[in-house]
Amino acid sequence: MPTVQEVDIATFARARESGAPVLDVREDHEFSRAHVPGAQWIPLGELPARVAEVPAGTTVYVICASGNRSKRGAEILQESGRSAASVAGGTAGWIRAGHPAESG
Repeated sequence: MPTVQEVDIATFARARESGAPVLDVREDHEFSRAHVPGAQWIPLGELPARVAEVPAGTTVYVICASGNRSKRGAEILQESGRSAASVAGGTAGWIRAGHPAESG
């Protein structure tokens, strides 16, 4: 199985600015509290059945709270033939670094 690429917050921020897709795999209450603006939301437990909803042909940046679930999410995407990277530090790191977040 391919190793999941992990990227830091700064690398993720540059990719996002360039239009890279973002997939948040946290639970509903976590996502509604705060998430990266424009992130697609599919809870990790639903991802295997919903992979077709995730963009293909480009690297998808998978994010969770701190970086653990996003690794598994990136693995699921890679197993389905998609390119994915896990965001180390997750949404908490994104917010700590001073980047914007949305709620709802």
